[in-house]
Amino acid sequence: MNRHSNEFLNNLKPAEALQMLQEGNQRFVNKAGTTPDLLQQVKETSGGQYPFATILSCMDSRTSVELTFNLGIGDVFSIRVAGNVLNEDILGSMEYATKVVGTKIIMVLGHTSCGAIKGACDHAELGHLTQLVNKVIPAIDQETTTQTERNGHNLTFVNHVAELNVRLVMEQITAQSPVIAELVEAGSVQVVGGIYDIATGQVTFLEAPVQA
Repeated sequence: MNRHSNEFLNNLKPAEALQMLQEGNQRFVNKAGTTPDLLQQVKETSGGQYPFATILSCMDSRTSVELTFNLGIGDVFSIRVAGNVLNEDILGSMEYATKVVGTKIIMVLGHTSCGAIKGACDHAELGHLTQLVNKVIPAIDQETTTQTERNGHNLTFVNHVAELNVRLVMEQITAQSPVIAELVEAGSVQVVGGIYDIATGQVTFLEAPVQA
C-alpha cells in the first residue's frame, strides 16, 4: 500500500505511527537508514498530502526530524520553534493536522543542550525572545532535583528542564485544545514526547500524560 495515500492513513493506528517513528530513529542511529527517492516522493504527494505524524520540535539546526526519524517528503507535518514551546498558532496548526488531515500522532521533541532552554535558565532578555523563553519558566519551577547551579551552564539541570518542558507542552496541547483532547479521548490521536540527544542521535521516548 502506498504510504502517501488516504487509504494508508485511514487504516493506520496511533500505536503504529509511534512505532514508525521509533523504528526510523533506530535506523538513523544504527546507520541503517534507507535513502528515499525524494523526486519519486514529490510525484507521489503532488496530488495531496497524507502525513502520519505531526512533530513539534526545536528550531535547532541539528534536529531535523526528517533525518532523525529517517523520513522523507510528505511523511510528517514539521513545526519548529525555539524551545519547542506552544502558542495558539501552533495549536491551530496541530488541529488542522489531526482533525482535518488525519495525522495519528502528535510528538513534542526536545533535545539536549538546548539554547532556548539555557536562555530560559539564565533569564535571558532580548526583544521578542524574552516572551518565548518565559514559556519555559513553569518547567524550571518544576525542576526540584538540582539545588546548586540552577543556570544554563549546568547541562544536567538544562537537560532535565528540557524534559520537563516537553512533558508540560504535551499536557498543554490537550488542556488548551478541546479539538485535540476529543481526538485523544476517542483513541484517534496519541500525544507523545521525546528528547533527542545531539551527541548520539538517539531519541528517548516519553510516556504520554495521563488523561483526566
